[in-house]
Amino acid sequence: MAPDFRFDADFAARTWGNDHPLVVEIGTGQGENIVAAAQERPETNFLALEVYKPGVAHALLKAGKYELRNLRVCEVNAPDLMKAAVDGLFDEVWTFFPDPWPKTKHHKRRIVQPALAAEVHRALRSGGVWRIATDIEDYALHVHEVMDGRDDFENVGDVTVSLPTEHVSKGTADMAAQLPHADFAESERFAGRVLTNFEKKGITAGRVIHDFTYRAV
Repeated sequence: MAPDFRFDADFAARTWGNDHPLVVEIGTGQGENIVAAAQERPETNFLALEVYKPGVAHALLKAGKYELRNLRVCEVNAPDLMKAAVDGLFDEVWTFFPDPWPKTKHHKRRIVQPALAAEVHRALRSGGVWRIATDIEDYALHVHEVMDGRDDFENVGDVTVSLPTEHVSKGTADMAAQLPHADFAESERFAGRVLTNFEKKGITAGRVIHDFTYRAV
């Protein structure tokens, strides 16, 4: 991105041709979810962020197939775009099934981090939400550690789940059941998320889907 790029309401209006509510998906993958959402909600604008070129191409092909006018796809690092966004621009931010980076030494590469949370909060309107989903138990614990203690987000989930209170790595994941557990608040499955092929594979493999809803306060 250009160093002086500013993602503001005027830029959004020029890009989408209106001032409708704007939803941003971080890591759109193949575009299955955001294309379906854009079809279902024509009065909402959508922005898909993805760095993987084949994913960008696939999302664009899908959007073109359905002649969608309310979806834009951007090949960019999400933290960079969030920094460029003005305060209160987005209605919602979605991060569904991000790369789990299962090795302990790679946990710092996980997209859900305090610095990004601060930028997402600033870019969300008051009362806007960050929706997150993962099928990796250790990532669920990571999300709780990053988000639940913040005073700028409220965890509005009302589903109680039990998770290990210690992290496991790629080679020790089978030990998680033996670790101490605690209860955490999560959300019901987000009705606006379609069942993608990726999520189906996780369910088939016996993994539990964890949904989170954090409201900007």
